[in-house]
Amino acid sequence: MSTIRENIEKIRENIAEAAVRAGRNVSDIRLMGVTKTVDDARIMEAIEAGIDIIGENYVQEGKRKIEKMGKTLEWHMIGHLQSNKSKYAIKLFDLIHSVDRMSLARELDKRSGNAGLKTKILVEVNVSGEETKSGVRKENALSLIKEIAGLRNLAVQGLMTMPPWFDNQEDARPFFVALRELRDRIIEEDLPDVVMKELSMGMSGDYRVAVEEGATIVRIGTAIFGERVY
Repeated sequence: MSTIRENIEKIRENIAEAAVRAGRNVSDIRLMGVTKTVDDARIMEAIEAGIDIIGENYVQEGKRKIEKMGKTLEWHMIGHLQSNKSKYAIKLFDLIHSVDRMSLARELDKRSGNAGLKTKILVEVNVSGEETKSGVRKENALSLIKEIAGLRNLAVQGLMTMPPWFDNQEDARPFFVALRELRDRIIEEDLPDVVMKELSMGMSGDYRVAVEEGATIVRIGTAIFGERVY
């Protein structure tokens, strides 16, 4: 058995255990393989081992991989998206996790309308308030989503966040709780084309806690593929 397959099986076991602890159905949690800097052969190993969502940070790199590996699985855009790449992103990706400003939402809406598409998105929330992180601030997220709800060619599927990195994963828990509570408040608004079914949160160091707090997509790179080589 390859190391990648072993890693994926272990992560799935950990997800299942975390789901049981939280009283959740494991089928509600999906494992994404994050493939920034990962070579194609190792990505194919992960796909053969059952990974059915790939997360890409860059549009051009995603385009190359999709053309080579095909659309038999889901491809998600998880990196910061420049507005001028919107016309490519809407055609390449099944879900865009990183919408964090109205200017980007408008461009995605315009490009989607021109292409006859309805693009599924997540709103990225900077729950920690760190200046170095992308994402709308938590206190501004609801007003942004209300604005986006008025765009005909976008469908908000939920929220995404990336908390600070901690040695102890328990320290990340309050940030996951904050995103879940924000989702619940948004659900109460009953906005058009806003379903809030996805919480994209949790990475290699803290995904167990994220699952316990409601993650539906965990974004795992290092724990599957090993340390990145830049």
